[in-house]
Amino acid sequence: MKALLAALIAVICATAAEAKSIQCAPVTVSIVDAQFNAFNQAWATGSPDKVAALFAPGAVLLPTLSDQERTTPAGIRDYFVGFLKKSPVGHIDTSHVRLGCNMAARMGNWSIKLTDPVTHKTSVAHARYTFVYTHERTGWLIAHLHSSLMPQGH
Repeated sequence: MKALLAALIAVICATAAEAKSIQCAPVTVSIVDAQFNAFNQAWATGSPDKVAALFAPGAVLLPTLSDQERTTPAGIRDYFVGFLKKSPVGHIDTSHVRLGCNMAARMGNWSIKLTDPVTHKTSVAHARYTFVYTHERTGWLIAHLHSSLMPQGH
């Protein structure tokens, strides 16, 4: 029993020492706003590579207009190959931001203007969203994005 207690104390002390050495990147609501602006600007380029580059390794994309979960860089890029043909432009309608150590989350409702590539007719998709950002060596990246259409009648 003493050995188990000693091992537990050693783990707690090591965890506490590790926690003290963690460096938290500065994060503010303005930084989170800038991440969304970069995302929207990447959409405007029409380049699935530029959009996919904003996602962290191991990111999960639960996209608005697909039933397929995207859990690999190739899968995330593949979604944007088709989606960007609709010339999307996102607009945050409501926003709730939570900040943490090397993590930030933004959730709420957004509107996505889409243009049919053949008819050039525009439509607006109203959806709920959650962006989770993580700070990596290269900066802030999207670790998770979930967007789902609002229930009918909204």
